[in-house]
Amino acid sequence: QVQLVESGGGLVQAGDSLRLSCAASGRTSRSYAIGWFRQAPGKEREFVSAITWSGGSKYYADSVKGRFTISRDNAENAVYLQMNTLKPEDTAVYYCAATYGTYGVSGLSGAGSYGYWGQGTQVTVSS
Repeated sequence: QVQLVESGGGLVQAGDSLRLSCAASGRTSRSYAIGWFRQAPGKEREFVSAITWSGGSKYYADSVKGRFTISRDNAENAVYLQMNTLKPEDTAVYYCAATYGTYGVSGLSGAGSYGYWGQGTQVTVSS
């Protein structure tokens, strides 16, 4: 139904910023929420942030709260994750995912709620 492509990852130094983009295509006429997840080597995939269709509700993992900001531009079918004050522990492959009919932090923070996933973009933060 929806295809997602992440971009914007790269190699940066601690304290730097990156903005990740998630471009959606396909059946984008329906309202969908977007979540960002990340997976570091040897670790399970973890929730990072999520945003509802309207952008009225935004959720963040405690580890990124105050540093990361999620936003979306529905006219361009794009969702962004602004990552500031990056730390080495932020190093991971970052994935965006889309879901229909899921609401609230409990639902949107669970990877199982999402039926559509991008291929991921690598973020590496050096000390």
